[in-house]
Amino acid sequence: MNPERRLHLFIYARILVAFLLLVSTIILNLQEPVAIDDHSYVGVVRLMAFSFLFSLVSLFFLRFVRFHPFITYLQTIWDLLFVTALLLVTDGISSPYSFLYLLSIMNAGVLLGRRDAFYTASLCGILYGAIVDFQYFGLMSPIGMSQVSARQMGGMHIFYNIFMNLIGFYLTAFITGHLSVTARKSEEALREKSVDYEELERLSSSIVSNVDSGLLTITPNGSIRVFNRYAEELTGTTQAEMYNEPLNLIFPGLTAVVEELDGVTSGEFVWEGHGREPTALGYTAVPFADMHGDPAGVIINFKDLTAIKRMEAALKQKDRLATLGELSARMAHEIRNPLASISGSVQLLAEHGTITESDQRLLTIILREAGRLNTLITDFLEYARPPSPVKQNIQLRELIDELLLLYASDRRFECIELANLVPVNMIINADPHQFRQVLINLLHNAAEAIVANGRVEIGGHFKLSGDDGYQKKPVAIVAVSNNGPAIPAEAMAHLFEPFWTTKREGTGLGLAIIYRIIEGHGGSIRVESPPQGGCTFSIVLPV
Repeated sequence: MNPERRLHLFIYARILVAFLLLVSTIILNLQEPVAIDDHSYVGVVRLMAFSFLFSLVSLFFLRFVRFHPFITYLQTIWDLLFVTALLLVTDGISSPYSFLYLLSIMNAGVLLGRRDAFYTASLCGILYGAIVDFQYFGLMSPIGMSQVSARQMGGMHIFYNIFMNLIGFYLTAFITGHLSVTARKSEEALREKSVDYEELERLSSSIVSNVDSGLLTITPNGSIRVFNRYAEELTGTTQAEMYNEPLNLIFPGLTAVVEELDGVTSGEFVWEGHGREPTALGYTAVPFADMHGDPAGVIINFKDLTAIKRMEAALKQKDRLATLGELSARMAHEIRNPLASISGSVQLLAEHGTITESDQRLLTIILREAGRLNTLITDFLEYARPPSPVKQNIQLRELIDELLLLYASDRRFECIELANLVPVNMIINADPHQFRQVLINLLHNAAEAIVANGRVEIGGHFKLSGDDGYQKKPVAIVAVSNNGPAIPAEAMAHLFEPFWTTKREGTGLGLAIIYRIIEGHGGSIRVESPPQGGCTFSIVLPV
């Protein structure tokens, strides 16, 4: 109990004691009028009424904290004066109110401490001894205190009475002081523990709010309680909105897991938010109990694994392509040499004058296909072992303007509108020849994807943060978009694999070469093709 509450409690106790004394005195006088003479009766009633009013006024001033120390000492002094005056008007040694000194000592001990309790006990002993001694020697007769009652008791009895009261006063001071010190130590220890608990609570709240993963707690009936900041940002809802809501309202994929949980469980599930693409979330669910050991709910920690999944897929593809590229490059070199021999031999046969016209036609087909095969091998070697990029600053808009001017007369782009949306003076750091090849391949693919009239846009911008390992780093993003049909899901999974193509005359190396070039620049490439149509290739290059 803090000192303020303790002071309030003792003021209430004083009010109650003063009221009971006043009522009991009035009742006693009504039943036995001779018990207290009229003069003493009036004095007692006035004293008790004044004490009652004094305590009420003190209670009023307790609302002002700055008056608390003053009121504490004032009440202790008033208690001593009140009891002393009460003894004076009720015949001193014969008064039944001497026990009230004990209450004064107790109040001083509890409110002020052990030392003040002994001071008060000493002062009570001095006042009580002085009143009894003065009455015995007749010095109190002028104020109406009879010497007769004290003389009748005798000196030894009066000494014994004073001695026993002193013992009672000091014992009360000792016990009250000891209890007060013990209570204060307990309060200080409790206060220190309370401060620690408050600090732990603040620390816990800060950790839960700022942890870099989602954290929520579920009650045994499946209602959400804790819903931290990461969960709010991921789902677009707030703690207040989700409090006491069922888990299946926001994460239906976790409901079955929580219902069947009997220990620590980890896994993944796909979350489809409102208006968002499906997101892969990894989770760990742990049941927890209350202080009695009864099940209190489940703690679920979850994190968005979409970026990690993309990186895993990219690494797998990279490893697969690296192995395939190394093997295929060796095979291509081995094939190229006999192919050159075959092509040279066929040319010699074609130049021989004894070849018939039908055989000449066959030899022409062989030469054409051999040339096509040589082109395929050349492209593949360029993919398998691309030269290291020689980077320099490129005015991207000027580069794209040159390409669009080149394709202005190309029949493939007759019905296609080409738009250069790159900001003026946007500069990227890349190999001009390799990056030109990337853009040419993407424009060719866009032209082949558009069935009739269409539009191809090339845009660019800088970003301070992005995905795919470039978080918190500046990157340049170049996007090539078209409004052709959507890319099928099956094709999306194999876009950058070599020799995989849906074109009848394609080699399947165009996008694979683009992937290797961008990879050689330390960047990445992503493809977005919504079901309603259109396609965007986004190239991310470090600045």
